[in-house]
Amino acid sequence: MHVVVCVKQIPDPASPGALDPSTNTLRRDGKLILDDSDAYGVEMALQLVTAAGGGEVSLVSLAPNNETAGLRTALAMGAAKAVLVSDPSLQGTDALTTAKLLGAAISQKAGEFDLVIAGTESTDGYTGTVPEQIAEVLGLPSVTFAKHVEIDGGTIKAQRQTDAGFDEVECPTPAVVSVTAGVVEPRYPSFKGIMAAKSKPVDTVSAADLGVAPVGWAGANQQIVDVAQAEARAAGTVIEDDGEGYLKIVGFLEQLKVI
Repeated sequence: MHVVVCVKQIPDPASPGALDPSTNTLRRDGKLILDDSDAYGVEMALQLVTAAGGGEVSLVSLAPNNETAGLRTALAMGAAKAVLVSDPSLQGTDALTTAKLLGAAISQKAGEFDLVIAGTESTDGYTGTVPEQIAEVLGLPSVTFAKHVEIDGGTIKAQRQTDAGFDEVECPTPAVVSVTAGVVEPRYPSFKGIMAAKSKPVDTVSAADLGVAPVGWAGANQQIVDVAQAEARAAGTVIEDDGEGYLKIVGFLEQLKVI
């Protein structure tokens, strides 16, 4: 079995983030780490390969500065190899173009695969759209918000998280599955795994290599014109109960037209 996992490398949330004043976007020119939400996808892939009796897990990622620290963490967990799409022109790339780039990397560089796994959404972007867009780019079925995944022959069986519980979903392989946080408990890379990850192959390609254009701001057709602090929450109304506090509450709710 071959499972491809889409992983995102993000600035360390433990460090204060900085904006590029020329674009009003998050600066990504320093060390990038593996997004916690994608660690669940890596772990799920490793467990599925083990349950299948063998195979390998590959990674695909996109970063503007040839950064591989986050990928090396996923490789240390047990993934076999990675494809990194890296190009200075990627700055400003939107969700759809990201999906086109990752989809091209998967179809052109990853080889034959049985499953593509991604986190539901990244912790530095929160669009929640990229996995579904990758499925459309690849022309594959899409299973979203999976809290449990298993493969029976050529069929994926998943429990899809809902507000009321979960739906039982089945579809044929290959497919794209987005998994929720907590779907599994990600393993910690061992010392042996960390040392082995240093020699595992990371194939770096550009947008031009994949034949995807335009990218960056040109492909996004958007501009971030301003970033401002959210307004501070206004002080609430304090009602002291003097025996008739309930009347004041009713009056307050009537002003708001709640009742």
